[in-house]
Amino acid sequence: MILDNSEAKSILQNAELIRSADEVQSAVLRVAHAVNHALADQHPLVLSVMGGAVVFTGQLLPLLDFPLEFDYLHVSRYGNDKQGGELHWKVAPRENVRGKVVLVVDDILDEGETLHAVKQRVMELGASRFYSAVFADKQNGKEKPIHADFVGMELPNRFVFGYGMDIHGAWRNLPAIYAVKDN
Repeated sequence: MILDNSEAKSILQNAELIRSADEVQSAVLRVAHAVNHALADQHPLVLSVMGGAVVFTGQLLPLLDFPLEFDYLHVSRYGNDKQGGELHWKVAPRENVRGKVVLVVDDILDEGETLHAVKQRVMELGASRFYSAVFADKQNGKEKPIHADFVGMELPNRFVFGYGMDIHGAWRNLPAIYAVKDN
């Protein structure tokens, strides 16, 4: 389901702000500090998970003060849906991960299935080490198959959007995090 302009505006008007733009920026700075500390001497390959991580990656990379390589991958379990489904690789990790320390940057760790699959693929391709940085870790009360090495903030178990995360294809461009109001 793709929203038209009025539907998208209505969703935002009826949503609840759960993390301000200032809180978002503070989280990005915390992640950058931790990544700088951990990977300064590693010359990692940074892989951004399109499209959700584009905003986080775009703000994180300029804060990293060490040499790195950059590439992307594109995998999704959501599409424009609210619940995860089958994993779809649009752009898989390439052979350039062989022998590299890899840092995968993603928007949200929800159930963990996507990031877990990315780690498996990257390690199968011969990466020497795998790290992950997620902007948000959703506290859904379930055991996840993977935990991120660097987390910007924890979010409640609600459907959230903004700062790279969408709702039916809209609102990735918001500087803050919103949640659909519970009925």
